[in-house]
Amino acid sequence: MTEQFISEQIFPLLESVDTGTMAKGEPGFPHRFKWRDTEYAVEEILEKWKGTAQCSHGSKEMYLRKHWYKIVTTTGETMKLYFERQPKSKRQSKSRWWLFSVIGLEEISNSTK
Repeated sequence: MTEQFISEQIFPLLESVDTGTMAKGEPGFPHRFKWRDTEYAVEEILEKWKGTAQCSHGSKEMYLRKHWYKIVTTTGETMKLYFERQPKSKRQSKSRWWLFSVIGLEEISNSTK
């Protein structure tokens, strides 16, 4: 099976969000979410890591930009999700959770995007 690049927004189901992680400065991880009108449930988090980048205004400081998760769903797909700490624009201010890639879905057609 090959990893398929997706880069599309997912929609967390609020009742499934783990608010306990927010007290540690992490995003509330959604244990269920919708993508392309299908609901997915997280069976297991395989890996977690953080993405950093330099300040965009010239300082040498490093900033935490993304929280990454590699998960397995209850239907068997392996997915990489990320939470974007700062949206790229005001228009995207509510677009924080993204599906980066999927392993295990049958051929994904670009026409379903």
